[in-house]
Amino acid sequence: MNVNFNNRDPLYLQVVQYFKQQIAIGQLEAGHEIPSRRELASLLKINPNTAQRAYKEMEDQALIHTERNFPSRITTDEQILNSIRQELIIEAVDSFIKTIQPINVPLEEVLTMVEERFDKVMEDEGGFTND
Repeated sequence: MNVNFNNRDPLYLQVVQYFKQQIAIGQLEAGHEIPSRRELASLLKINPNTAQRAYKEMEDQALIHTERNFPSRITTDEQILNSIRQELIIEAVDSFIKTIQPINVPLEEVLTMVEERFDKVMEDEGGFTND
């Protein structure tokens, strides 16, 4: 597990975000067993209470489920799993819009630039392009 923590957001929310990203890219699949809270705390070098809070948040969002005396697992609810990727994209787009809003850039210019940058970044990183 490789999580790059920032200083802006609470750690437990960053852990939740990490799990969502792993689900969205298919690294964590429906029903997949995840580490115990203590194992996660040790892996990420975070306080066990922070890991506990992250798991509580993921349970509240129905991302994981925990049955008594069994390991926690990623949800098998297809509706929740399908919504995670969309949620992450919307969060990123909203953040981007808030960042550029003061510049008053016309939408067409933004879309052109995003498409050009997207293709360049994907090409540089060996990912897919928008062709």
